[in-house]
Amino acid sequence: MESLQFYLFFTVIILFSLTVHEYSHGRVAYILGDNTAKRLGRLTFNPIKHLDFFGVICFYFLGFGWAKPVPVNGRNFENPHRDMMYVAAAGPASNLILALIFGFLVRVTPPEQNLFLFAMLCYALYINVALAIFNLLPIFPLDGASVLKGLVSPKMAAKLAVFDHYTGFVLLGIFLLDYFAQTGIILGILRLPMGFMVEFFTQEAFPYVKQIIRFL
Repeated sequence: MESLQFYLFFTVIILFSLTVHEYSHGRVAYILGDNTAKRLGRLTFNPIKHLDFFGVICFYFLGFGWAKPVPVNGRNFENPHRDMMYVAAAGPASNLILALIFGFLVRVTPPEQNLFLFAMLCYALYINVALAIFNLLPIFPLDGASVLKGLVSPKMAAKLAVFDHYTGFVLLGIFLLDYFAQTGIILGILRLPMGFMVEFFTQEAFPYVKQIIRFL
């Protein structure tokens, strides 16, 4: 029964975190002048509108995943080069805010009194840290690619965009290698920054968190 409760809670946290991530993209785009997400019904907290089945499944097997990207029309922005960066950064930023909240809850929840709740909060924290850091990788179609383009000149951004035709396939290939060959490439790259962020959010509770989250 506890195992069933765990997977139900894990699924709810994944859907909630992905929904907040995508909603944040759409909300910032709307604030900056693009109503595409709102017009298409994506400016909502309804997880069904944002669900990508394969992305959710990857969370269970690889520890990382994604939702259906919110559509954005950069031509509606006053400064597309800058504003696309803000829209892209909004998703990971929302997950870091959630991680901060869950980290606080971890710190005030004694594991010896309610181990199950403590473990669920640890996984909620881990999921949001994973979402934030994974999506900040500067590889298209992840958010980090748009953030990087916004930090450089438009001319340099155009040169970087040439690689967008290939990096998606590279990322997919790494996912497949991780799944079928157990290479652990993505987790190997992100384990250090994820461990640092989880420790930052949990402080004195981090030793207990490490006993729950074996990936750290």
